[in-house]
Amino acid sequence: MPDRAEVWLIRHGETAWSLTGQHSGRFDLPLTPRGEEEARAVAPLLAARRFDRVICSPLARARRTCEIVGLLSAAEIDPEVQEWDYGDCTGCTQQEMAARFSGWNIWSGPVPNGESIADVAARARRVADRLRGAPGATALFAHGHFLRVFTTQWLGLDPAAGRHLALETSAVCILGEDAGFPAIRAWNVKHDNGAGGCAGAPGQP
Repeated sequence: MPDRAEVWLIRHGETAWSLTGQHSGRFDLPLTPRGEEEARAVAPLLAARRFDRVICSPLARARRTCEIVGLLSAAEIDPEVQEWDYGDCTGCTQQEMAARFSGWNIWSGPVPNGESIADVAARARRVADRLRGAPGATALFAHGHFLRVFTTQWLGLDPAAGRHLALETSAVCILGEDAGFPAIRAWNVKHDNGAGGCAGAPGQP
């Protein structure tokens, strides 16, 4: 087991609402057929790494992605890594919310009857702190906005910095450290963009 923590972030595959740009949140959407294909395509990248632990959101789209890549039987289902609760924004696009609140985006809100960005960051920070103290590699199957906020908390940044971390469906990202500092070791790795080369590159022992 490596003597430092490494976290592989895996966003779930495509859903109907990821296609339309609707905010899914806790709405329990299944993967589309293409989303299932995306998960199958990324499976060899994950199979090349031995994971010391697997953590998965309880929402169906994350669980199905984890199942397709063959890691669900080893997974801890953790409500802390669920997607941002968007409250009244659930099912709405950014454009629809901006028609209600001028200049609206999820990072600045508001999120009526949902979680604030500080709420999401607190959840993410608890998970990050737990994993930072657990040497070895963790596979974390979750959701776009949660994983972007999680990354900010791993790096010690303001949670709104997640707006700069675009994350594709079924993409793999690797967090670890560099010269003693928390670092992004790989981002948005997929089967069709050089994943094979990136998989072994992020300073693995």
